[in-house]
Amino acid sequence: MTDENEKKPAADSRQDRLKSALRENLKRRKVQARERAAITGPSQNDDGSLDEGTAGKTFDETGG
Repeated sequence: MTDENEKKPAADSRQDRLKSALRENLKRRKVQARERAAITGPSQNDDGSLDEGTAGKTFDETGG
């Protein structure tokens, strides 16, 4: 029965390490998501000129 008692603290420390690693991973992913949102947010155009074929081009009433 002493083997079970010796494994218990090791399992607790492993759980603590896993909790800490998961917490750090979550923080890192949140920062990455915020950075992506900051980068992609302002780059979207309100005028709808995201199509490379028509961006910046003007057409007359005849379509040409």
